Amino acid sequence: MFTGIIGHLGTIRALSAGPAGGSVTIHAPTLGGELKVANSIAVNGCCLTIVSAEGNDFSADLSGETLTKTSFRELKPGTRVNLEQPLTAGKEFGGHFVLGHVDGVGRVTHLTPEGENWWYGVEIASEIAPYIVPKGSLTIDGISLTVARWHNSITEIAVIPFTYEHTNIRDRKPGDPVNLEGDILGKYVERHLSARQGGRAESSLSIEELIQQGFGPGSRAKGGS
Repeated sequence: MFTGIIGHLGTIRALSAGPAGGSVTIHAPTLGGELKVANSIAVNGCCLTIVSAEGNDFSADLSGETLTKTSFRELKPGTRVNLEQPLTAGKEFGGHFVLGHVDGVGRVTHLTPEGENWWYGVEIASEIAPYIVPKGSLTIDGISLTVARWHNSITEIAVIPFTYEHTNIRDRKPGDPVNLEGDILGKYVERHLSARQGGRAESSLSIEELIQQGFGPGSRAKGGS
Protein backbone atom coordinates (compact mmCIF):
# COMPACT_ATOMS: atom_id res chain seq x y z
CA MET A 1 0.00 0.00 0.00
CA PHE A 2 1.26 3.46 -0.95
CA THR A 3 -0.03 7.02 -0.73
CA GLY A 4 1.25 8.65 -3.92
CA ILE A 5 3.45 11.06 -1.97
CA ILE A 6 6.86 10.81 -3.65
CA GLY A 7 9.70 10.65 -1.16
CA HIS A 8 12.66 9.97 -3.43
CA LEU A 9 13.89 10.16 -7.01
CA GLY A 10 16.05 7.56 -8.71
CA THR A 11 17.71 7.06 -12.08
CA ILE A 12 17.53 3.97 -14.26
CA ARG A 13 21.01 2.43 -14.61
CA ALA A 14 20.03 -0.58 -16.70
CA LEU A 15 16.83 -1.97 -18.19
CA SER A 16 16.20 -5.18 -20.11
CA ALA A 17 12.84 -6.07 -21.60
CA GLY A 18 11.72 -9.07 -23.63
CA PRO A 19 8.43 -10.82 -24.48
CA ALA A 20 8.55 -12.91 -21.29
CA GLY A 21 9.86 -10.23 -18.92
CA GLY A 22 12.98 -8.36 -17.94
CA SER A 23 14.68 -6.48 -15.13
CA VAL A 24 15.55 -2.95 -14.07
CA THR A 25 18.40 -1.55 -11.97
CA ILE A 26 17.90 1.84 -10.34
CA HIS A 27 20.32 4.22 -8.65
CA ALA A 28 18.61 5.67 -5.57
CA PRO A 29 21.18 7.76 -3.63
CA THR A 30 18.74 9.11 -1.04
CA LEU A 31 17.56 5.63 0.00
CA GLY A 32 20.94 3.99 0.59
CA GLY A 33 20.80 1.59 3.55
CA GLU A 34 17.00 1.48 3.49
CA LEU A 35 17.06 -0.76 0.42
CA LYS A 36 16.57 -4.39 1.42
CA VAL A 37 16.01 -7.55 -0.61
CA ALA A 38 12.37 -8.76 -0.66
CA ASN A 39 11.01 -5.30 0.24
CA SER A 40 8.48 -3.60 -2.00
CA ILE A 41 9.01 -0.24 -3.65
CA ALA A 42 6.90 1.78 -6.06
CA VAL A 43 8.82 2.86 -9.17
CA ASN A 44 6.82 5.38 -11.20
CA GLY A 45 3.77 4.01 -9.41
CA CYS A 46 4.47 0.34 -10.17
CA CYS A 47 4.94 -1.87 -7.12
CA LEU A 48 8.11 -3.96 -7.55
CA THR A 49 10.00 -6.38 -5.33
CA ILE A 50 13.67 -5.67 -4.66
CA VAL A 51 15.66 -8.76 -5.69
CA SER A 52 19.12 -7.32 -5.08
CA ALA A 53 20.50 -4.24 -3.34
CA GLU A 54 24.06 -2.99 -3.19
CA GLY A 55 25.07 0.46 -2.01
CA ASN A 56 22.70 2.99 -3.55
CA ASP A 57 21.50 0.66 -6.29
CA PHE A 58 18.69 -1.88 -6.34
CA SER A 59 17.30 -4.25 -8.95
CA ALA A 60 13.83 -5.66 -9.58
CA ASP A 61 12.41 -8.23 -11.98
CA LEU A 62 9.76 -7.18 -14.50
CA SER A 63 7.16 -9.75 -15.51
CA GLY A 64 5.70 -9.88 -18.98
CA GLU A 65 2.44 -8.49 -17.56
CA THR A 66 4.30 -5.56 -15.98
CA LEU A 67 5.97 -4.71 -19.27
CA THR A 68 2.61 -4.90 -21.07
CA LYS A 69 0.76 -2.68 -18.60
CA THR A 70 3.40 -0.07 -17.80
CA SER A 71 5.77 2.40 -19.43
CA PHE A 72 8.90 0.37 -18.55
CA ARG A 73 9.14 -1.05 -22.07
CA GLU A 74 9.72 2.51 -23.36
CA LEU A 75 12.11 3.82 -20.71
CA LYS A 76 15.86 4.10 -21.15
CA PRO A 77 18.94 4.28 -18.90
CA GLY A 78 19.31 7.76 -17.48
CA THR A 79 15.57 8.28 -17.09
CA ARG A 80 14.57 9.77 -13.74
CA VAL A 81 11.88 7.81 -11.85
CA ASN A 82 9.65 8.51 -8.86
CA LEU A 83 10.20 6.26 -5.83
CA GLU A 84 7.96 5.60 -2.84
CA GLN A 85 8.42 3.10 -0.04
CA PRO A 86 5.33 1.29 1.32
CA LEU A 87 3.16 2.97 3.92
CA THR A 88 3.98 1.97 7.50
CA ALA A 89 1.77 2.03 10.58
CA GLY A 90 1.66 5.44 12.22
CA LYS A 91 2.90 7.30 9.14
CA GLU A 92 0.94 10.32 7.95
CA PHE A 93 -1.44 9.45 5.11
CA GLY A 94 -0.98 12.46 2.88
CA GLY A 95 -2.25 11.27 -0.52
CA HIS A 96 -4.82 8.59 -1.35
CA PHE A 97 -4.99 4.78 -1.42
CA VAL A 98 -2.44 3.67 -4.04
CA LEU A 99 -1.85 -0.04 -4.60
CA GLY A 100 0.98 0.17 -7.11
CA HIS A 101 -1.08 -1.86 -9.60
CA VAL A 102 -0.85 0.10 -12.83
CA ASP A 103 -4.01 0.07 -14.96
CA GLY A 104 -2.38 1.26 -18.15
CA VAL A 105 -0.28 3.88 -19.88
CA GLY A 106 -1.26 7.46 -20.73
CA ARG A 107 0.47 10.01 -22.94
CA VAL A 108 1.56 13.48 -21.91
CA THR A 109 -0.14 16.14 -24.04
CA HIS A 110 1.38 19.25 -22.51
CA LEU A 111 3.12 20.81 -19.52
CA THR A 112 2.19 24.47 -19.64
CA PRO A 113 3.43 27.08 -17.14
CA GLU A 114 0.88 29.44 -15.60
CA GLY A 115 2.42 31.90 -13.17
CA GLU A 116 4.34 29.83 -10.61
CA ASN A 117 2.31 26.71 -11.38
CA TRP A 118 1.86 24.36 -14.36
CA TRP A 119 -1.00 22.70 -16.22
CA TYR A 120 -0.13 19.04 -16.78
CA GLY A 121 -2.19 17.29 -19.46
CA VAL A 122 -2.37 13.53 -19.99
CA GLU A 123 -4.39 11.62 -22.58
CA ILE A 124 -6.30 8.77 -20.96
CA ALA A 125 -7.05 5.43 -22.61
CA SER A 126 -10.72 4.43 -22.85
CA GLU A 127 -10.38 1.55 -20.36
CA ILE A 128 -9.17 3.96 -17.66
CA ALA A 129 -11.60 6.79 -18.46
CA PRO A 130 -14.40 5.46 -16.17
CA TYR A 131 -12.16 6.12 -13.14
CA ILE A 132 -11.55 9.78 -13.98
CA VAL A 133 -13.63 12.01 -11.72
CA PRO A 134 -13.27 15.82 -11.68
CA LYS A 135 -11.74 16.81 -8.31
CA GLY A 136 -11.07 13.11 -7.70
CA SER A 137 -7.72 11.37 -7.25
CA LEU A 138 -5.54 9.88 -9.98
CA THR A 139 -2.08 8.35 -9.73
CA ILE A 140 0.27 9.41 -12.54
CA ASP A 141 3.74 7.84 -12.43
CA GLY A 142 3.14 7.13 -8.75
CA ILE A 143 2.15 10.71 -7.86
CA SER A 144 -1.16 11.31 -6.08
CA LEU A 145 -2.78 14.08 -8.12
CA THR A 146 -6.19 15.76 -8.28
CA VAL A 147 -8.10 15.94 -11.56
CA ALA A 148 -8.81 19.63 -12.18
CA ARG A 149 -10.21 19.35 -15.71
CA TRP A 150 -11.50 16.45 -17.81
CA HIS A 151 -12.47 16.81 -21.47
CA ASN A 152 -11.95 15.00 -24.80
CA SER A 153 -10.13 12.07 -23.09
CA ILE A 154 -7.55 14.46 -21.61
CA THR A 155 -7.17 15.04 -17.90
CA GLU A 156 -5.48 18.20 -16.70
CA ILE A 157 -3.74 18.56 -13.36
CA ALA A 158 -2.76 21.81 -11.65
CA VAL A 159 0.83 21.22 -10.51
CA ILE A 160 2.30 23.35 -7.73
CA PRO A 161 6.01 24.29 -7.59
CA PHE A 162 6.82 21.79 -4.81
CA THR A 163 5.44 18.83 -6.79
CA TYR A 164 7.18 20.06 -9.94
CA GLU A 165 10.56 20.25 -8.20
CA HIS A 166 10.32 17.00 -6.20
CA THR A 167 9.04 14.60 -8.89
CA ASN A 168 9.89 13.72 -12.47
CA ILE A 169 7.04 15.84 -13.81
CA ARG A 170 9.63 18.48 -14.68
CA ASP A 171 11.18 16.02 -17.17
CA ARG A 172 7.93 15.35 -19.02
CA LYS A 173 7.44 16.19 -22.69
CA PRO A 174 4.46 15.71 -25.06
CA GLY A 175 4.19 12.08 -26.12
CA ASP A 176 5.98 10.68 -23.07
CA PRO A 177 4.36 7.55 -21.57
CA VAL A 178 3.16 7.68 -17.96
CA ASN A 179 1.79 4.99 -15.67
CA LEU A 180 -1.80 5.45 -14.56
CA GLU A 181 -3.67 3.94 -11.62
CA GLY A 182 -7.31 4.82 -11.05
CA ASP A 183 -8.69 5.40 -7.57
CA ILE A 184 -9.36 2.01 -5.95
CA LEU A 185 -12.57 3.39 -4.40
CA GLY A 186 -13.88 4.12 -7.89
CA LYS A 187 -13.12 0.55 -8.95
CA TYR A 188 -15.13 -0.86 -6.05
CA VAL A 189 -18.05 1.43 -6.88
CA GLU A 190 -17.92 0.28 -10.52
CA ARG A 191 -17.92 -3.39 -9.50
CA HIS A 192 -20.80 -2.81 -7.07
CA LEU A 193 -22.89 -1.07 -9.73
CA SER A 194 -22.06 -3.79 -12.24
CA ALA A 195 -23.25 -6.44 -9.80
CA ARG A 196 -26.50 -4.57 -9.13
CA GLN A 197 -27.11 -4.33 -12.88
CA GLY A 198 -26.73 -8.07 -13.27
CA GLY A 199 -23.05 -8.22 -14.18
CA ARG A 200 -21.00 -11.14 -12.97
CA ALA A 201 -17.77 -10.77 -11.06
CA GLU A 202 -14.70 -12.47 -12.49
CA SER A 203 -14.19 -14.45 -9.27
CA SER A 204 -16.12 -17.71 -8.89
CA LEU A 205 -16.18 -17.45 -5.09
CA SER A 206 -19.61 -17.14 -3.49
CA ILE A 207 -20.45 -15.16 -0.35
CA GLU A 208 -20.91 -18.45 1.52
CA GLU A 209 -17.44 -19.65 0.48
CA LEU A 210 -15.88 -16.37 1.60
CA ILE A 211 -17.54 -16.69 5.02
CA GLN A 212 -16.27 -20.26 5.32
CA GLN A 213 -12.76 -18.96 4.63
CA GLY A 214 -13.05 -16.53 7.54
CA PHE A 215 -14.24 -13.37 5.75
CA GLY A 216 -17.48 -12.21 7.25
CA PRO A 217 -19.15 -10.39 10.17
CA GLY A 218 -17.39 -11.22 13.39
CA SER A 219 -14.72 -13.25 11.58
CA ARG A 220 -10.99 -12.72 11.15
CA ALA A 221 -9.16 -13.47 7.95
CA LYS A 222 -7.09 -16.62 8.23
CA GLY A 223 -4.16 -15.30 6.24
CA GLY A 224 -2.98 -13.13 3.39
CA SER A 225 -0.71 -10.19 2.86
